[in-house]
Amino acid sequence: MGHLQVIVSIDSRDGAERIARELVEARLAACFQVLGPMRSIFRWNGEIEAADEWLCLAKTTTERFEELRERLVALHPYDIPEIIATPIVAGHADYLEWISVETTPSVRG
Repeated sequence: MGHLQVIVSIDSRDGAERIARELVEARLAACFQVLGPMRSIFRWNGEIEAADEWLCLAKTTTERFEELRERLVALHPYDIPEIIATPIVAGHADYLEWISVETTPSVRG
């Protein structure tokens, strides 16, 4: 089983926390860290823009990524949200196992 760190930026802390709770509750992410605010400078619709954003780091498995990405797109307020997944190539074995356990879909009766 592979593990990923998924980077997402968003325009508010409240929005980040709302998404975090939904993803962790759905077991799509074991952890969703919110850092910020930070300042982003970017080109959008032909103009140079600047905005305060919060950077989020989600920990998940490769098996859960597509569902996590779909949920992020549905929940995110941006037209084109930043969603970048980076493989975790090494790490503390117990932590990686924790990610695996916490992102295993629960059995519902």
